Amino acid sequence: MRIDAIMIKAEDNVATALRDLHREEEAAVSAGEARKMIRLIEDIPFGHKFAVCPIHQGDQIIKYGEVIGMATQFIEQGAHAHIQNIESLRGRGDLG
Repeated sequence: MRIDAIMIKAEDNVATALRDLHREEEAAVSAGEARKMIRLIEDIPFGHKFAVCPIHQGDQIIKYGEVIGMATQFIEQGAHAHIQNIESLRGRGDLG
């Protein structure tokens, strides 16, 4: 079975594209031994993230089993998850 994107931990809500992926494509996502298919709603460049489930504004973005940011707007399943809809929480001095 082909693998188009990976999730490191089952609790991740984003996957990372292992190649350029295209709108309307069914991406095969690997999360360890588990596999799932996600229909993409926009193009996803190689190395970029996309939502594997709906993510609501204010929800944490989880990658590698770690919180890496917060959604600044609703992100549909299969949508590009990047700087246009995620605020990084790393390296911010105001979050203690």
